[in-house]
Amino acid sequence: MKKSRIGMVCPYGWDTPGGVQTHIRELTEHLITEGHHVSVLSPVSDDSLEIEDYVVNAGKPISIPINGSVARVLFGPIASSRAKQWIASGDFDLLHLHEPAIPSLSLLACSAAEGPLVGTFHVSTPKKKAIYAIGPILEPIVEKLTARIAVSELARSTLKDHFETDAVVIPNGIDGHKYANAKKSAEYSGENTIGFIGRFEEPRKGLQVLLDSLPIVARFIPDVKYLIAGPGESKDYIKNIDPQLRNRIKFLGFLTDEMKESFLKSVKIYVAPNTGGESFGIILTEALSAGTAVVASDIPAFKAVLENGDAGTLFTNENSAELAKVLVALLRDGEKRDKLSENGKLSAQKYDWQVVAEQIENIYEMATAGGQKVSLSSETRFWSRR
Repeated sequence: MKKSRIGMVCPYGWDTPGGVQTHIRELTEHLITEGHHVSVLSPVSDDSLEIEDYVVNAGKPISIPINGSVARVLFGPIASSRAKQWIASGDFDLLHLHEPAIPSLSLLACSAAEGPLVGTFHVSTPKKKAIYAIGPILEPIVEKLTARIAVSELARSTLKDHFETDAVVIPNGIDGHKYANAKKSAEYSGENTIGFIGRFEEPRKGLQVLLDSLPIVARFIPDVKYLIAGPGESKDYIKNIDPQLRNRIKFLGFLTDEMKESFLKSVKIYVAPNTGGESFGIILTEALSAGTAVVASDIPAFKAVLENGDAGTLFTNENSAELAKVLVALLRDGEKRDKLSENGKLSAQKYDWQVVAEQIENIYEMATAGGQKVSLSSETRFWSRR
């Protein structure tokens, strides 16, 4: 497509770790390398933080519960005014709005703009639950979108259930080469290392499910090591672990991107024990690209990414005993791990940004085919009035 001026809106706090933020950051940087001009409007929690040149700070977000998690979003008249100023000065050929159907900066920007508008829907939620219960109010906003993208069939189903409209499925992208070529680290390597990355404070990430499997795994694999990475308070978990097993667990804290790449490349098995609330599973695709054997709960999103068990091993959701059985068998079977590694690397190719970004650019090309540019809408909704 021709080189364009693209306005990207991130609904969640830019400096808070999350899959949507990572998706937007990596897509933006890929588009910039392709020659496009991209500006990202996003909430930022810490004003003192040095952020990328392409990010425009829209203000400090507040925390609200969404889909079993806590999201940091920005909403209201002041945020709406900032979105309008950004749109008016941006001279954009199109806007790409992420999660435009939740009360957030994306919803405000969608309401304030006219012209080529592309929306990406990341969330998967049951019908009539949580934020999507106000669907009838949001329907006119969703209908303004020139094109709609869903990151998975689950996200697409959510859109169809709540707004009776459809979307093209384009998955989250990853820089597969970074994970494939990452350096192994002695800190994370070992004969029987099992890795986990996630936010401890969110039960749906399944850390407790993984920890509950340790007594069984350690009985059969005495030198097993659980490496736990991510933000959160580890002492709340350590105090509930058998003192004789505590040396089998190491909490690593938050990992930088480079550390995460090395971590996924180094561990023997990566485990994703999430209990629900996922519409995709970006961490799975990263681990697959690294060539690491993946074990995951059999929630629908993970079954889809792991191709019903062909690209990774599945266990019954929230069943720690079954997880333990799977881990013991896989740690003992190097040939099976190697087969999963090869299948996983092959499967992950379709998530590489070279593939995914081209699909998104095709959507952009369709959305801008009429030649109209983005402008401010004359319509004012109650949440944007000052």
